[in-house]
Amino acid sequence: MSNLNKRKIKVIKSIDELFKLIDINDFTNISFHHHLRNGDGVINYVLDKYLREGVNNLNLFPSSIFPSYTKILELIKNEQVNNITTNYLNGPVAEYISNNGLPGMLTMQTHGGRARATIEGINEIDITFIAAPYANIYGDAIGYLGKNRCGSLGYIIPDSKHAKLKVLVTDNLVKDYLENPEINGENIDYILEVDSIGDKSGIVSGTTQITTNPIGVKIAKNTSRLLFELGLIKPGFSFQSGAGGVSLRATKDLKDIMIKENIKASFFSGGITKYHVEMLEMGLVEKLYDVQCFDLEAVDSLSKNINHIPISASDYANPNNPNQVIKDLDMVILGATEIDYNFNVNVTTDSHQTLIGGSGGHSDTATESKVSVIVSPLIKGRIPVIKERVTTITTLGKNIDCFVTERGIAINPLRTDLLELLKDSKLKIYTIKELSEIAHKYTKVPKESLKRDKIIGEVVDRTFEVIDNIYQK
Repeated sequence: MSNLNKRKIKVIKSIDELFKLIDINDFTNISFHHHLRNGDGVINYVLDKYLREGVNNLNLFPSSIFPSYTKILELIKNEQVNNITTNYLNGPVAEYISNNGLPGMLTMQTHGGRARATIEGINEIDITFIAAPYANIYGDAIGYLGKNRCGSLGYIIPDSKHAKLKVLVTDNLVKDYLENPEINGENIDYILEVDSIGDKSGIVSGTTQITTNPIGVKIAKNTSRLLFELGLIKPGFSFQSGAGGVSLRATKDLKDIMIKENIKASFFSGGITKYHVEMLEMGLVEKLYDVQCFDLEAVDSLSKNINHIPISASDYANPNNPNQVIKDLDMVILGATEIDYNFNVNVTTDSHQTLIGGSGGHSDTATESKVSVIVSPLIKGRIPVIKERVTTITTLGKNIDCFVTERGIAINPLRTDLLELLKDSKLKIYTIKELSEIAHKYTKVPKESLKRDKIIGEVVDRTFEVIDNIYQK
């Protein structure tokens, strides 16, 4: 195929030039993606213009918020922001909102829920700014090439199709035809060419290393043994794990079992790391479905491994998409800040109601997978992880099946089938209240922190149901 039938997109050289062509006051519902994570430069570059122009009544739709997104905080303090809708946030913006709230509301969506809300018009986005590490003059773009390559651009693909105005922001503009672009130029209105979209090294997090902590190693071992005893590690199985140290250790233990038992998986999904790539290249898994790269090795793999496939957030986890990848997940390993007697899980706030994260794909994958496993130390910082009721519900307990700690394992009593499979197991199986009592022998029963009256946000499930409120500290 050639470029003959493609439409060249207008290329502009600055944010000031863009807003000479359109009225900035008409575009106050603004979205961004976070694939460059803490290395993103586009969010601050764009929002500085809104700050300088004094545009009020802004509603922000960043897929996530990281500490480096300083202009968001400046706009909030300047009372220019009404509402923020996102999937995850930490750092100064999260701390400020925890203490002060917003004039409007903080809405926490899931990755699949955000894709669905954008496609179905619940998220009404006036303008989206798409940081693109590699783009051509026809508006096609990919994320896994270029000097600031960040990997899959999955979270912004729905915005690139459904926002009212779409601006591709790139520091690597070429004339070449792009095969299978993640962003289709037919949807793009303007290309904004800049010196730099950020720093690719910022996508790497300190958590994306396999734990060597003895407690973490024990939890991972218990997890892999549990999955094996449940018969889930079998030819053609599918799997997802997070990028935390314990989850990655469990993935390594899973790999060891697969090698020993000569088992090959069908696919791994979600955020991809070098450890998943290693298993692909060893022939232990057929495909990686990648909605986000967590390290540069995963980014580079996308450009060379044909079976490492970037996907959109909708294809990943939109519950209204019949082809969503995670509906075929056999098992998922997830983390927890807190878990309660009803197996509700919190990864949104700490016990003092400070915002520290968000669902991301937590609730999505727990809902769809055949077996969802939460891994966590029984005690963190001398505080039990198990509560009578979590501070903030991120994922509903009805979708959580197993809770694995270094001291033992609790199975959701709703999963009588799993309890039956484990009735003769040598693993230490407890009720969740029994695990809580073990923790209390070391910590005593902690005082429950009282929630204040002011609601500053809400947790919205992929079904659009509000499953909990977020309170001001």
